[in-house]
Amino acid sequence: MSETRARSKVPRAWVTVVILASLTMVGPFTIDTIFPAFPAIERDFAVDAVAMQQSISVYLLTLGAMSLLHGPLSDAVGRKPVIIAGMVLYAAASVLCAVAPTLPIMLLGRALQGLCAGAGTIVGRTVVRDLFHGEQAQRVMAQISMIFAVAPAAAPIFGGWLLGIAHWRMIFWSLTLMALVLAVATTVALPETHPPAARSPLRVGALIHAVVDSARDRKVQRLVGVASFNFASLFTYISAAPAIVVTHLGLGAQDFGWLFVPIVVAMMSGSWLTGRLAGTMTSERFLAIGFGLSSAGAIAGLIVELSPLPRFPWILVGPMLTGLGIALVFPIATLLLLDLDPARRGTLSTLQAFSSTLLNAVLAGAIVPVVATRLETLSLTALGFSILGWLTWRHHQRRQAGEPTLAAPGSD
Repeated sequence: MSETRARSKVPRAWVTVVILASLTMVGPFTIDTIFPAFPAIERDFAVDAVAMQQSISVYLLTLGAMSLLHGPLSDAVGRKPVIIAGMVLYAAASVLCAVAPTLPIMLLGRALQGLCAGAGTIVGRTVVRDLFHGEQAQRVMAQISMIFAVAPAAAPIFGGWLLGIAHWRMIFWSLTLMALVLAVATTVALPETHPPAARSPLRVGALIHAVVDSARDRKVQRLVGVASFNFASLFTYISAAPAIVVTHLGLGAQDFGWLFVPIVVAMMSGSWLTGRLAGTMTSERFLAIGFGLSSAGAIAGLIVELSPLPRFPWILVGPMLTGLGIALVFPIATLLLLDLDPARRGTLSTLQAFSSTLLNAVLAGAIVPVVATRLETLSLTALGFSILGWLTWRHHQRRQAGEPTLAAPGSD
């Protein structure tokens, strides 16, 4: 009954979808917008590329740590208060980055950004499942994924454009403005989808218990692994973007679009297909095709490097196929996870975000700096994560044998 009332309060579906998609874009925008500014920041702060790479890993580590609380907090106090507070605090952290006199101060600001950014991404996904159900949930999640896919390409292009007309600090001022606009939009136009009667107790012990109890569930562990390994295969390319574009392809700070635009087009195509084909094939079919495409992308990257084909533009085929495959897998895996326990959707979204973010932080800070020296090792790393995701999914299928079919994710 409460969910029916919540759905009736949606002013216009497209407004809600745009706001939710914009909230989920905060994470990739925070990561990718500063990529073109890496050389300039290195010069200003007299640091090397490895030190700058920590601006990604520090952000991801705090994002992952705080993500353990965003979902449970939204289960306790409602979705809107968590989103609004998160965006306002994110704006303050962005100001600190913009005025930082040294790299350690900027890294502190990045860490604070990470503490707040998950409020939009994690709670936004939960709102989708609060409002929409059945095939409509799959379509809306696909629409949001399609808009979300624009962020990885638009962010570095936007950052490069800003560098052409202003100092790199303007990038952080633009992130400040983005967060404030989202806080206002959430306040004015986004409905509260978690009514007081459905909320859990606002007690530290209860919040911790909700997270721990859900994390112990084997089904949750498996589906969280599916989504995390799946996205890591693409994040391998994303976090290595400065090395790919500048070092390996010999392009400049304004040329990140050559890598990101093809990825975005592929992800938007995959998201469109996911929404278009909702209800026409099983979840198993969607995920099998998605993981197959992701693996094919990494293999294509290896073939290009080992063949006489020129690196540019053929090296872009691998990330494109990987992005297409991920767009087919991610919405389905997310809905299957959130449907495991409707009373704790915020907590489940938190666990998914925490696992993925922690894995991506390790990728950006420890693995990518090592494997990015060669495009072959990058492709092998992406392939490894695709295979891990597929194996985790196959294990989940075997353990689910004999239980109800997964043909309709999002159904109640």
